Amino acid sequence: MTDTRYDVIAIGNAIVDVMAPCSDELIAELQLAKGGMSLVDADGARSLYDAMGSAKEISGGSAANTLAGLSAIGAQCAFIGQVAKDQLGDVFAHDIHAVGIDYDTPAREGEPPTAQCLIFVTPDGERTMNTFLGASQFLPPAALDEELIASAAILYLEGYLWDPEEPRKAMRRAIDVARGAGRKVAFTASESFVIERHGDDFRSLIEEGKIDILFVNEGELATLTGEADFDAGIASLQDKVPVIVATRGADGAVAVAGGERAEVAAQPVDAVVDTTGAGDLFAAGFLFGHAKGEPLDMCLKRGSIAAAEIISHYGARPEADLKALMAEKLA
Repeated sequence: MTDTRYDVIAIGNAIVDVMAPCSDELIAELQLAKGGMSLVDADGARSLYDAMGSAKEISGGSAANTLAGLSAIGAQCAFIGQVAKDQLGDVFAHDIHAVGIDYDTPAREGEPPTAQCLIFVTPDGERTMNTFLGASQFLPPAALDEELIASAAILYLEGYLWDPEEPRKAMRRAIDVARGAGRKVAFTASESFVIERHGDDFRSLIEEGKIDILFVNEGELATLTGEADFDAGIASLQDKVPVIVATRGADGAVAVAGGERAEVAAQPVDAVVDTTGAGDLFAAGFLFGHAKGEPLDMCLKRGSIAAAEIISHYGARPEADLKALMAEKLA
């Protein structure tokens, strides 16, 4: 793949995160599922925003977060995602360009507004996310630059965006374009509730051999495979997906590829401040190593280092110099 322009191109929700610390009591009062992710409508988003304390706006979105990590490590990346022509849309575009990612999807006129994720962070660092998908649900296949997709070594897709019809069609088309160009397709399942809604689609993609790299956490693996036992879940997929990466929170992560199995412990951190984006940044570290042809255990180590950096502060975009951090810890 010496003719690639990008290491990774991703399609995902273009979201601005609105984050605020809160008490466990407020989570209970608002009847939120602590540590989970729920979809809300425009009215729900307004009500939750009104209940928030002092908040910080940080551009987010699962796949965009992964690209931000990849770019920080030194990868060449591009993003496809839909924003509206509004203030938050401008914020998202500015932030993604500022971290060195190519992004030129035209902004959408009119309603709904740019997507936002209202994130309540409790004192233990756990994040409870409430997402209003807004304009991101209306990414049409016509917005795809197929030549751009074919120019990337890896196409990375987030399961969160599979729910609305237009972007689902766009991602299916992107998969065909990438595979037609001999590229790899990486897919993150995103959340168990997404699998509960679209698991048949995801399992079909796996059975058809359209996913080369699959990212799941322990809970998502069980939901996807129907296997409560972690190793049984891995075993049920390892002959269908060339590379499986399964994260286990504080218990580290496992990857299986071509009959080889590698494991990594979670990197120690002084304090867990906010777990938002931990899985996204783990994927960034892993994909960087994979794109460079590094051994499986090295890819996992990179993922672990990136995830540890992200949970040490608020927000899902790196604050430390990831390239220097990895050079230090992998020396």
